[in-house]
Formats: sequence, structure tokens, C-alpha cells
Amino acid sequence: MNLNILTVPGDGIGVEVTTEAVRVLEHVCKKFNHNLRLSEALLGGVAIHKTGGPYPEETSKMALEADATLMGAVGLPEFDNWPPEKRPERGLLGIRKTLGVYANLRPVKSYPSLLDSSPLKNHLVDGVDMIIVRELTGGIYYGTPRGITGEGGEERGTNTMTYTRDEIARVTRMAFNLARNRRKKLTSVDKSNVLETSQLWRRVVCEVAPEFPDVELEHILVDNCAMQLILRPKQFDVVVMENMFGDILSDEGAVIAGSIGMLPSASIGGKKPSGAWVGLYEPVHGSAPDIAGQNKANPLGAIGSVAAMFEYSFGLMDEAKAVYKAMETVLNSGNTTADLKPKGTPATTVQVGEAVCAAI
Repeated sequence: MNLNILTVPGDGIGVEVTTEAVRVLEHVCKKFNHNLRLSEALLGGVAIHKTGGPYPEETSKMALEADATLMGAVGLPEFDNWPPEKRPERGLLGIRKTLGVYANLRPVKSYPSLLDSSPLKNHLVDGVDMIIVRELTGGIYYGTPRGITGEGGEERGTNTMTYTRDEIARVTRMAFNLARNRRKKLTSVDKSNVLETSQLWRRVVCEVAPEFPDVELEHILVDNCAMQLILRPKQFDVVVMENMFGDILSDEGAVIAGSIGMLPSASIGGKKPSGAWVGLYEPVHGSAPDIAGQNKANPLGAIGSVAAMFEYSFGLMDEAKAVYKAMETVLNSGNTTADLKPKGTPATTVQVGEAVCAAI
């Protein structure tokens, strides 16, 4: 195949982990005889430094032209007190909106070699295998009105959580389809005892459910879900929720995996004429400026995102399985970065990337 991939390294450790993800991408394409065309664009803090804004028009154009986009992370401490519309994270929201990637798939899987890396007891973590499906282009992060108005004691911050029936239905169908091909159980997360948006969410989910009679559906309130993820994480298969709930709970899932550096993600939306999903692939973690440039970041979340790209955007299952299998081989060898608490000397970011390629 001809694969036209845009890379967006971003800020902090995003540059380092993306470099290793590209190393694996190139290695797999060579092994499986694919023609790879790579390009690179600016996003986030580095884009502010070089262009004055977090989401340059050129980046938007390149993302629309690419078959898929592989991203690192965005955010730098120097912008922490800037207004939201000017911060690096605005670039992330922008590229998601441009591509229309409305479903963020975040797999949470426990590996036998990493059971001791999780702060949870081994018997709770062993066997966990779930996908958190986060609605990505609606909700409180995009709703209007928003902003800070007034002065003194009357100064007020406003954000609006809003969803349409169609926005809820499409991400729900995505989640049902995933569950249909796994253990046939879908958990829908909401706060319908308090929020009107959640009441609509639950009603629409129930209306979609008859289209998937082979999938068991359950509903759970978001606060209880946060507790159950720690008490009994193995009960979950596919879990679907709105944008902000997904942002928070998927990071809680990182505790189960042993490190947030382990979690890949796939943000997908509509389909191209070829039938492939429009895709934006990135590790779940942030830019971690405290360790940036030290060659100690865990690149496996970014490398796992490459596997997800092969699977969802190109339907290349053998290539995806080769990457996942190589990752597990590296984890079993103990040749891992410091966040996974290896028994020996921690491996560097580059060494882990090279080890995955060698295992492939």
C-alpha cells in the first residue's frame, strides 16, 4: 500500500516518543513492503513559537491531505496562564475538529509482566482488557457560550455542555460495533440523575441499543464508574461516555496499565472513499516537560498508536499484530523505561524503540 502519514510531534516528550513511533512505522513498512511517505507539521507550543498560534493553517491543510496523522503531545508550562483560546491545547482541539474525529478509542490492557507496576493489587489488574470510547468533538470543551466575564465579585466563568441527538448516536454506534467484536458488553457512562445532557445521552443510547441485540447494555453513573474502575476493572469491556468524562476516566485507566506512558489512542471519525477511517493517533500522556530531552520517556503508548493506525485507518491487521506482539516481547524482557519500574537499569526511550524494531 501507499501510506501518506503526517507526523505532528508537538511539545516536550512528544518529539522523543514520536521519533521512536516513526522508527517502528518505517521498520514495519519496510518489512511488509509498503510505500511510506512522511511529512511533518507544527502544533501546540512549538507552533506558537514559530508561527504565533497553536494551530497553523498549513497544519490543518496537511492533516486533511494525509491518510492518517500521528501525533505526540502538546503543552508547555510557559503558557499555563494564557487564555484558553491561545494555549497549545487549542491546537489539539482544532485538529480534532478539522478531521471530524468524533470517537477516541483508548484501550486499557494489563500485561502479565507489568502487574507489579500498577499500584492496584495484582488480582484486580490481571486480565483487564477494555476499550474506553470517548466522544471527542462535542460537550463542554466545544460548547458555547464560554468565557470569563464581569469584574470583581461579579466575575464569572462560563462553559456550556451541549450534545445533539446525532452526536450521541454516532459515537454510541461506534462503541456498540466495537463491543460486538469483543465480549459483547457495552457500558454507557453518564450523570443522568443530575444533568439534562446525560438524560438525553441515556435516552439516545437506549434507542440505538435494539440495533445491536447481541450486545449487553448497562448504564452506570460517572462517579460510580470512577470507583468501579478501581474496585473491579475486569467487569468492563467497552465503555462509552461524553468528552469530559472520557478525558478523566481514561487517565484513571492508566493506573491499571501501570503507567500512562503505556496507553495508545485512536481518534476516528468518518470514512474516506477507500473505506478507511479518518484517523488521528496519539499516546494518551501529556508533554511531560519535566523529563523532556532526557531520553527517559516511555514510547510504547506512541508505538501502540502506530499499531492502531495500521488497524483502523488501513485495515492492516498483520502489521498491527506484529507491533503489539513486539511490544509484549519487549515488556517481557524487562527492557523498559523507568516509569515501569524495571528490576535492572532502566532503558532509554531510544533503546525501547530499537528493541521493538528488533522484536518485529
